[in-house]
Amino acid sequence: MDNVDLALVLALDGSASVTFDEFNLMAGAMGAALRDPEVVAGLTGGPARASLGALLLWSGAGAQEVLVEWTRIDSPDAAKAFADAVENVPRIVRAGETAIGEALLASLTLLAHTPANARRQVVDVIGDGRSNAGIAPGPVRDRMAAIGITINGLCVLHEEADLLQTYERDVIGGPGAFALPCPDYPAFADAMRRKLVREITDRPIA
Repeated sequence: MDNVDLALVLALDGSASVTFDEFNLMAGAMGAALRDPEVVAGLTGGPARASLGALLLWSGAGAQEVLVEWTRIDSPDAAKAFADAVENVPRIVRAGETAIGEALLASLTLLAHTPANARRQVVDVIGDGRSNAGIAPGPVRDRMAAIGITINGLCVLHEEADLLQTYERDVIGGPGAFALPCPDYPAFADAMRRKLVREITDRPIA
């Protein structure tokens, strides 16, 4: 397979703090964001004209599952197919604790098995709570950042008002890393779109 501009892991929180309605809202909003024309242009408009995308669902220690395998996104149709797969992802991991360090390790393993070389590697951690199980995220984040992987965060603040600060301290890292706050689930769709535009195009959002 030819090289790509970006390998993007969407690491989605499926822990007990996320209700089924909230999970479905997140999945639908992620699908809609991935169909946004600016996002599609970013995924397909780089020098290689292609990106890779995958989705990892995570919860407590030992509860991580790749639900959308690496997908080559090199056209609007391919972007739509990936968006459809993300939107319809089933919640099949146990809704347990919040093991962000374990999710980062699973993302690192996923990135080690990309079907093409990527100019940039990004993990997009999406959640509504701090890590409370498994290995600590900080050392894993540092290991990933040291080899050039960017870990970004989208923090839903409806339960933990200081979650953004927690992500900034313990989760995000690597080249150009950032965390974006989202006040609640109704605001998730717009926040997800803005975040994808920023990390895919590798430039600040307005």
